[in-house]
Amino acid sequence: MIEHVYRHRVRYRECDPMGVVYHAHYVDYFEAARTEALRAQGLAYKSLEDSGIIMPVVDLAVRYHRPARYDDLIEVTVRVEEPPEVRVRFDYAVRREGEETVLVSGAVTLCFFDTERRRTVRAPEHVRAAFASTTA
Repeated sequence: MIEHVYRHRVRYRECDPMGVVYHAHYVDYFEAARTEALRAQGLAYKSLEDSGIIMPVVDLAVRYHRPARYDDLIEVTVRVEEPPEVRVRFDYAVRREGEETVLVSGAVTLCFFDTERRRTVRAPEHVRAAFASTTA
């Protein structure tokens, strides 16, 4: 399992006129948290792309519990429970920094796709190894 916490200060442009984060921005927060979690495992997404592997989203779920607001410092915790095969699922919990209450939860499943062969493939060995090194 891997777990990573990404911090983000909610910007004015991310909010509706009531100062509440517009719902679609949580997908962006999930992506940023996922990218940084991979980087923390030594897997820069750009290097995967450069090697001909992309990771398109095949499933996305978001549940809104409470609003985040303008200027909140939020923490997006991303977890991967299962090692990647052809797909990998990332689970998310968004909280205000220092608080336990979950504001938004979600999950994103991606697949590994070979751009040259134009088909899904098993996760590259170095990706599986990076996940295995932290699996409890």
